[in-house]
Amino acid sequence: MSKSLRKGYTTGVHASFAFWSALNIFLVSDRTTTSKTIKMDNDDLDITKGCEIVVTVSDSKENLKLNPIPHQPYLLGNLKLFAGEGVGVVTKEGLKPPKGYPAINPTPLNSIEKIYREFGKNRKIFVSIGVTNGEEIAKETANLKVGVVGGISILGTTGFVKPISATAYLDSIKTEIDFSYKNGFREIVFTLGNSSFEYAKRYYKLEQIIEIGNFIYDSFKMAEKVGFKRAILVCGIGKAVKVAQGFKNTHNRFGSIEFISLKRDIKEYLNIEIEEETKTVKRIVSILEKYNIEDKFYKLIKKSAKDRLLNWFKEMDIEIVVNIHN
Repeated sequence: MSKSLRKGYTTGVHASFAFWSALNIFLVSDRTTTSKTIKMDNDDLDITKGCEIVVTVSDSKENLKLNPIPHQPYLLGNLKLFAGEGVGVVTKEGLKPPKGYPAINPTPLNSIEKIYREFGKNRKIFVSIGVTNGEEIAKETANLKVGVVGGISILGTTGFVKPISATAYLDSIKTEIDFSYKNGFREIVFTLGNSSFEYAKRYYKLEQIIEIGNFIYDSFKMAEKVGFKRAILVCGIGKAVKVAQGFKNTHNRFGSIEFISLKRDIKEYLNIEIEEETKTVKRIVSILEKYNIEDKFYKLIKKSAKDRLLNWFKEMDIEIVVNIHN
């Protein structure tokens, strides 16, 4: 019997919970109040699960522990909302939160404003939202690349994180695509894996390069919707074979390379019959190297992968770059 997968709440929902708690205690005690909550565990690919979100409410800005990056607070009536320690400050254009403000998305911001207007009694208050060790956690995200400095972002659209939906990862990819387009780039570069990402950095601007994990189709679809007309996919030969064979997601749980089909293509187009039972593309390449035709194999796979993507995204100009050192 399969295990029931766990949903979770976004950082935005947890921040709203903590704000409501801190606000109510502050209004009763008339003292600076800090409320903390742990972002609940879930079965999604989520780097922030388990993090501690810290909200402080005070009648003085001096009582808040803030991100040292200079920034403007959000003004929600008589409430001034700052980035606490571990929550990032936006330093570049192109994101939902404006440049020079805390990295808090519109949905949690609206939620906090609603709580304040219902329960805050129009009190003049200063609020910070922080995350314990948020600056360290942010190193595992793309925040620094898109200009969010000093911590993580407070995110949320529906309020829920779906299990194994890779919601957080796809949201991150979408944010980077939007950021790249809004900053003037019209050519997007997708990479699969750290090696390909490092390879791409030698030839393209960091702001136009996005590591997409295994999400081939989803990433191209989002780029097309935003308005990109040209996209480059940088990957190893194994991933390129999977794209050529029609995998929209290259993770192993969606299937493995069909080597019988691959060998058939090699025989048809390269006139080489591989009789050895092979389980890796790397082994295929090593066999073809003996015939000095590995470059023809790379060209064959690049063309097949490109044709596959063009079949899905007919209006885009697509290039496949195979990182042979991957």
